[in-house]
Amino acid sequence: MNIYDLPELPLPEELTTILAESGNVRIERIISTGQVSGWYDQSDTEFVVLLSGNAVIEYEGGKAVAMSGGDTLLIKPRERHRVSFTSSEPPCVWLCVFY
Repeated sequence: MNIYDLPELPLPEELTTILAESGNVRIERIISTGQVSGWYDQSDTEFVVLLSGNAVIEYEGGKAVAMSGGDTLLIKPRERHRVSFTSSEPPCVWLCVFY
């Protein structure tokens, strides 16, 4: 698989593909084309790499992190956050490691 092999765009919904998982580790590729999310409150740590596109991660309390291709972010367990913006052109290609 090539991480940049994309389906026909734009997508009506975000596309999540589990690339690997074992024990308490899961690696996902997520493709976003303008979608945003509700609030997450997850029990895992999440290491995020935005491989392409532009996005904004917003934390409870108002802190927002603007991301562009190549940026990384570590989201701690129980740290409430949401995706408040994703670009559609170029699409966002995320690599997320949950552990």
